[in-house]
Amino acid sequence: MYLTRSEYDRGVNTFSPEGRLFQVEYAIEAIKLGSTALGIQTKEGVLLAVEKRVTSKLLEPNSIEKIMEIDRHVGCAMSGLTADSRTMIDHARVEAQEAIMSRPFGVALLIAGVDEKGPQLFHADPSGTFTQYDAVAIGAGSEGANTELQEQFHKSMTLVEAENLSLKLLKQVME
Repeated sequence: MYLTRSEYDRGVNTFSPEGRLFQVEYAIEAIKLGSTALGIQTKEGVLLAVEKRVTSKLLEPNSIEKIMEIDRHVGCAMSGLTADSRTMIDHARVEAQEAIMSRPFGVALLIAGVDEKGPQLFHADPSGTFTQYDAVAIGAGSEGANTELQEQFHKSMTLVEAENLSLKLLKQVME
């Protein structure tokens, strides 16, 4: 008996004959359409910056939350489905390892924190992969922003320089 594409489509852990997990692919597509978010790690700290899309004159700009605190030492920037990010943040605040998911979340997170090793920046994607970066962008404008980050980021960058670079890159992707 063979499964149809729609049957491969439903299961979060059902591989298609080509070895694809369609639910994870759909979640990754949601991130590509989301607001651009960047994170830059410096010796002084980690900077998170997010494009704030105000899609209506009636929308209160302060109601758009894309950067959230997980605890006193850890913050997070998101790109993708806002409702999914709230769920992920809640799970992270309680205990991420105990979260039981029925489908991949359509959100990527930039998680910034400071510990005894100093400032750190991580990217988490729908597949569950966590990757540490010095600087990275996610979301709709990430391709161009990552290209610019590769060219302009340097490990000796200050937080002020990181802030100026972030503002410049977010302005470019919003144009």
